[in-house]
Amino acid sequence: MPRSTGGFARDAAVPGETRERVGHRTGMKTLPPLQNVSSWALQLLAAGILLQTLYFKFTGAEESVYIFTTVGAEPWGRILSGVAELAAAVLLLVPATAPVGAILTMGLMAGAIASHLTVLGIEVKGDGGLLFGLAVTTFVSAALVVAIRRAQVPVLGRYLELAS
Repeated sequence: MPRSTGGFARDAAVPGETRERVGHRTGMKTLPPLQNVSSWALQLLAAGILLQTLYFKFTGAEESVYIFTTVGAEPWGRILSGVAELAAAVLLLVPATAPVGAILTMGLMAGAIASHLTVLGIEVKGDGGLLFGLAVTTFVSAALVVAIRRAQVPVLGRYLELAS
């Protein structure tokens, strides 16, 4: 009879049997230690960038107002994107919702990257491309979180897990 030992299942009657990952008691799949640490580092990076930019969006900083005026979405686009980024950051910081937060982050950053490539330009108000670089970094971090936690993606997770 299989027994659970630290997130691994194995049959004690068969010596040398390989260890297989099993689900957490909450139904979440556990990640191997390196993937778990990597995911958390990426989640913290993405959430940190998202949270850092909120101050500028919510206080109506000159650069933020300029960006959203240029794309034709000031003030509501600035405020709503700030609320969505806050939600994405919070979701990224909760293990059970990290994949959803990462997917939301990817959507938000895809919009930011598209705005830079089509309307704003890479460099905005002499920032040397910093905002564009942060958007790309955040998008890539979120995409890697989705890849690492693919088995936890709602609805599609079990299909993505089979593909690996």
